[in-house]
Parts: sequence; C-alpha cells; structure tokens
Amino acid sequence: MLRAVLVSLFVSSLAVAVPHAQAPAAQTAGRGTTTTWYFYKVKWGFQDEFVRLFAKNHLPLLKAQEKAGHFVSVKTYVPRYHGDGRADWTFAVELVAKDDVQGGTSEADLIKQLYPDQATYGKEEQRRFEILDAHWDVPLNQLDLGAQK
Repeated sequence: MLRAVLVSLFVSSLAVAVPHAQAPAAQTAGRGTTTTWYFYKVKWGFQDEFVRLFAKNHLPLLKAQEKAGHFVSVKTYVPRYHGDGRADWTFAVELVAKDDVQGGTSEADLIKQLYPDQATYGKEEQRRFEILDAHWDVPLNQLDLGAQK
C-alpha cells in the first residue's frame, strides 16, 4: 500500500515538473519550397567510408533529382570540430524541395538509370546504413521574425 502511494506521488510530481510541449511558432507560408535537414551519426571510425559511399551512391541520385527540378538545392555538411555542440551527428544533408513538383522520373527509375549494377548498388547502400548509429530527418518551417510584432 505504501509503495502504491509513493508511486502515485512520484507520477503526480512528474506531471508538475515536466514542462508542457509548446506549439510551433507561426510560420512563413507560401514560399514554394520546403527545407529538410537529414542528419546521420556514423559509427566511430567509419566516417570516411560513409562519406565515400554517400558520394558514390546517394549524392548522384539527389543531384539528378535537383537537375530534374525536384530540388532547388542539395548541400552536405560535417561539423567543423570533433565534438562540436551536442556531437550527436557527423554528417548532414540539406535539401530544399519545390512544393509544386508533379510527375517526372521516379526515384526507383533514377536508381536503375544511374546504377546498372543493381547488386553492387544494393550491397553498398546496405553497408552505408550498417555503419550508422542513427539517422533522422528534420523538415523545417521557416520563421520570419521580422514579420513578428
């Protein structure tokens, strides 16, 4: 009985101590593009291999989609210093996509065109993800603070 009371008090205290989630701030609408940051955390010692595989197998696909008009820009980043900031990512991609793109060549068809040796492509892409600790995508909403009054 005492344990149940203690657990109940603990849970009640969490409800008070944990801040409530905030709604996103007002966003700039109608820009015609969406920016997404793709973050990767590569296992220690495998950064060079990951970057090589990304440059060989995924960047050409993204650049082909940029050339076809799906993306306005494709940029890649690494932290300037080891352990910079939170150090929870080691490689990032910024994609700025057009919101109104219709049709065109599918990603699967582009992969077939760019990589006729599908067996090698598949093995290398599998390896690229095997050497990751984590991967996450962050779609962004631009916030125009100049418009805030």
